[in-house]
Amino acid sequence: MLLIFGTRLSEAIINMVSFVCGYCHQHAPQNVIRRRHRFTLFFVPLFSVSTRYVNECTHCGGLTGLTAGQAKHSLAWSEERH
Repeated sequence: MLLIFGTRLSEAIINMVSFVCGYCHQHAPQNVIRRRHRFTLFFVPLFSVSTRYVNECTHCGGLTGLTAGQAKHSLAWSEERH
C-alpha cells in the first residue's frame, strides 16, 4: 500500500492597510497575509498544522511577523475606516 502525505503552504491576503514601512520608510500599502501549513493526504488538504500572519510592504517587499491578535486588529481597524 502506498501512502502519499505531506504538507502544503497556502497564502491568502486577508487585509490591506496603509502606513509607513519599517524597512523602506515609505508610506505604502501593506498586505496582511495569512500563511497556513496544511497536512495533505493524496494531495488533498485535511487540516491546518500551523497558521502564521505576516505584513508585506508593497513597495519594498519587506516582511514583518504578526500575531493573530494583530491581524484581527487590522481587520477591525480597516472596518472602522470605511
